[in-house]
Amino acid sequence: MPWTKNDYPAAFKNETSKVRNKAIEIANALLRENYDEGRAISIGLTISIGLTQAREYYEDDAKNRTHYKVKNENDHWKLIQSGKKQAIFKENNKKDLLDKAKPYVTDHDGILFIYHVDGSLEDTLYK
Repeated sequence: MPWTKNDYPAAFKNETSKVRNKAIEIANALLRENYDEGRAISIGLTISIGLTQAREYYEDDAKNRTHYKVKNENDHWKLIQSGKKQAIFKENNKKDLLDKAKPYVTDHDGILFIYHVDGSLEDTLYK
């Protein structure tokens, strides 16, 4: 018997709606694969809790890591730490700057935002 957001196993009742809805989705998929109900409930709940915790860790980790920007200012490419004005590195071309910036940001466990000349975001590395 498939479960819904309003009709679900008692084991799901104390979970947040986000975890509960994912557990219902996973458990229903397992039922379609002919798992018995008890096993589907157990697996669905375990996986949904794990996914939620991993997502929260990832999001919190990204917030706590230092952000760096590679952008063009006054015809020079600069690596700048977010919230700072002083350039860490400055080069005449983007490739040379990226050759220095990537190892620096990796060594400092940061996230690198790379911008086009026009100021639009080109890429994000190490997120």
